[in-house]
Amino acid sequence: MNTGSNSHDADARRRELLDAADQVIRTQGPDATMVDIAAAAGITKPILYRHFGDKGGLYRALAERYAAPLFQELSAALANETDRQARMRVTIDSYLRFIEAEPALYRFLMHRALREQPDMATSIANLISVVASHIAANLVREIALTDEQHRSAQAWAHGIVGMVQLAGDWWLDTGLMTRPQLVDHLSALMWQGLESLTPENAAVRDLVQ
Repeated sequence: MNTGSNSHDADARRRELLDAADQVIRTQGPDATMVDIAAAAGITKPILYRHFGDKGGLYRALAERYAAPLFQELSAALANETDRQARMRVTIDSYLRFIEAEPALYRFLMHRALREQPDMATSIANLISVVASHIAANLVREIALTDEQHRSAQAWAHGIVGMVQLAGDWWLDTGLMTRPQLVDHLSALMWQGLESLTPENAAVRDLVQ
């Protein structure tokens, strides 16, 4: 028995099914059903679930597929700009541009999947934690915090990620401003805050002791 070949075939089939799910959600929106996805793949819903264990497994596989390029975009934005203010703007814009390009998939995973599969919250929280830790590492370097003060950077980074995420939700739902305008607003707020987070700032010294 060629188990390696079987595993390769199974992985290839999973990718095909995820491709079908992507396409259905993009064309039909976040309310696309599992029946719709299965039909697009030419199989029944039970067979669709069999490839992923259950509905939750399919949701998690879609989230991982969605998260990988998003994290690459954010990592590149954090690494490519040398000016701190420019890096902040590019990072915020990278996230907003990504969800703007994939609004149906974003709403499917961040709202519908979380509503139907509460255990998805762990997967989403893990993604947020990874992004926040990446931002925190940059804050530690840029603000010259010590290792003992790393928890302060983690708190700030999680706050930054949460703010951009919720502002992005509001923006997608309302369309009350353009993406560059939202980037301007968020960047101005963050820049004022980050500029005050220096070792010379007495309030910060008190916070991070």
